[in-house]
Amino acid sequence: MAIEHSKGSVDPSSAQTNYTVVARRYRPKTFDQLIGQEHVAQALGQAVATGRVGHAYLFTGARGVGKTSSARIFAKVLNTPEGTSDELNEEISAAIDAGEDMDVIEIDGASNRGINEIRQLRANVNVRPSRARFKIYIIDEVHMLTKEAFNALLKTLEEPPAHVKFIFCTTDPDKIPITVLSRCQRFDFAPVKFDAIVKRLQEIATAEGYACEPEALALLARRAAGSMRDSQSLLEQVMSFSAGKITAEQVHALLGIADENLLLEIVEALYQHDALAAIAAADKATSSGADAGQLSEQLLNYLRDLMAVGVGGGPQLLKLASPMNHEKLQLISKSWGIQTILSAVQILDESIVRMRASVSAVTLLEVALVQICQLEHLASIPALIAALNSGSAQVQKKKPSEQPQLIQRTDVAQPQLQNTHITKPVVPEVKTVLESPVTSAKPNGSIGMASISSTIGMVTTLENKAANQVANSNATTQTTASSIAIRPVQSFASPTPLSQESPIKAEPHSPAKATVGSTAVLEQWRRATRTIEGLLADYCSMVVTIEPSANGAWRVVLPPGAVQARDYCEHPARKAQLIAALSRETGSSLQLNFDMQPGQVPTSMVAPANSSAERTKRMREIASHPLIKQIVEILDGEITKVVQLQRPPTTSSTQ
Repeated sequence: MAIEHSKGSVDPSSAQTNYTVVARRYRPKTFDQLIGQEHVAQALGQAVATGRVGHAYLFTGARGVGKTSSARIFAKVLNTPEGTSDELNEEISAAIDAGEDMDVIEIDGASNRGINEIRQLRANVNVRPSRARFKIYIIDEVHMLTKEAFNALLKTLEEPPAHVKFIFCTTDPDKIPITVLSRCQRFDFAPVKFDAIVKRLQEIATAEGYACEPEALALLARRAAGSMRDSQSLLEQVMSFSAGKITAEQVHALLGIADENLLLEIVEALYQHDALAAIAAADKATSSGADAGQLSEQLLNYLRDLMAVGVGGGPQLLKLASPMNHEKLQLISKSWGIQTILSAVQILDESIVRMRASVSAVTLLEVALVQICQLEHLASIPALIAALNSGSAQVQKKKPSEQPQLIQRTDVAQPQLQNTHITKPVVPEVKTVLESPVTSAKPNGSIGMASISSTIGMVTTLENKAANQVANSNATTQTTASSIAIRPVQSFASPTPLSQESPIKAEPHSPAKATVGSTAVLEQWRRATRTIEGLLADYCSMVVTIEPSANGAWRVVLPPGAVQARDYCEHPARKAQLIAALSRETGSSLQLNFDMQPGQVPTSMVAPANSSAERTKRMREIASHPLIKQIVEILDGEITKVVQLQRPPTTSSTQ
């Protein structure tokens, strides 16, 4: 609407004062002018015509779809003289349209959300309207009211005076108590359709004296995402930027979005796995004024269109891509594959989330494009899994340099995985020694006087991880100086036992006659207890010497201060387990008595404090160590217990 002056030139200050924005000047004033909400207009008009008007209504929907406009139109219809079709008084109608009528009271729920405002409303509802049939309360963003305010409104909302009507508008109905929802007639406002927005924008542009390219209006309508008010605000912004004609180039420059041809160029580069071409096209778009975040969202929507075409969608399903490019998108989606498109969408979506908290949005976009170009290397994964399930897969052995290890050692064994269909899968076994006290973590990440004596199966490739998922056994980790019990969450393939530094043959042997002071008794003990697992095996490895007697009793001597180890082994069930293992080894029945060497208790043998706080602190210190974190992650388990053990003294007889 042009600003008119009776004589003289236009006064700029007066124009700025009297100017009204497009979204307000072209706001619908009757149900016939309401665009995109025909179902609401029909229902409300029929309710008035049949006299079935409720006392409370709830209008829900996204921003800019006509909720408040519908509430004002409904208020004008309700206040027509004696329910006839006569037009309202022009003054009353203008006041309602402006939200200033004394009988149609508009309340902002965001700024009048407390119980005091609702108490004032309850006190005023009994006052009859001054010049209209009904006193109508329109509460916008009603979900912003407090819980106490809603509770105070319930009784009045359920049984208001006959001359009072309530109309609530909200963009978030889920935040409204169910007690309020049950007292209202709810109408859901749908997003305005694309074609309806384009048509309305064309009407406004023509009325304002602007010529518009159809592509420019289409860009504005897509950017509005179903909001009529947003589209009109964007149109007004472009009209301020233009001089009588609105073009697509002006829209691209003003809104910071890329041309569709550039989007198609990026998608073709991604399809051809040409990362350099994709980065160059993205750089061309950002150099021309497109925002990196907007470009990423455009590309995401373009991939959505590609996905829709790939599942058989027609041109009518396209939201961003031009229908003229439908056939080209069909060829790309058919060759690229739906799974690859979905993976590209996921990568791009995650990058958009990271961009919102980063100052390097362009870099993140380029990283996402390169990642999408590398998706071709993952194409064989479904075939590999299918082959593993059928038992016909063969995993290629990797070079030693490609095997990640926790600590580089030369004594690395590589046993075969059992109970799988993999031919010669290689899983490195790492034997690690930590060199500083466990209770004091050093800056370089080392923790001490603890050695992980058992080997850890590491899954170093995707193929070996798939093989481990097929296996049906458990992997555990034990320590000698500080035993960390890791409970596996998933089943892993158990490797075959590693050969020790001084391997002992497992073939049958004749029982050796035990003699006092000889090493044969200790060797028999080692061989017999090697078949035992768990914490008992750790305690058995701490034995310093064994003193057999003539009556068949063995005095098993532990290091000084090994009270916990002695008590653990003295348990009747565990002692019986040890006696059975020794009987199989020696061929005779034995008796065991556990004892400790006299002397000062070593510092490493001092037991930790028994308080729960100390145990918790110790558990956290060990769990926070980088090496332990890697072990837990590899085994997919969790630390359940930390037990202090003793390192057996090294003697020449046990080497």
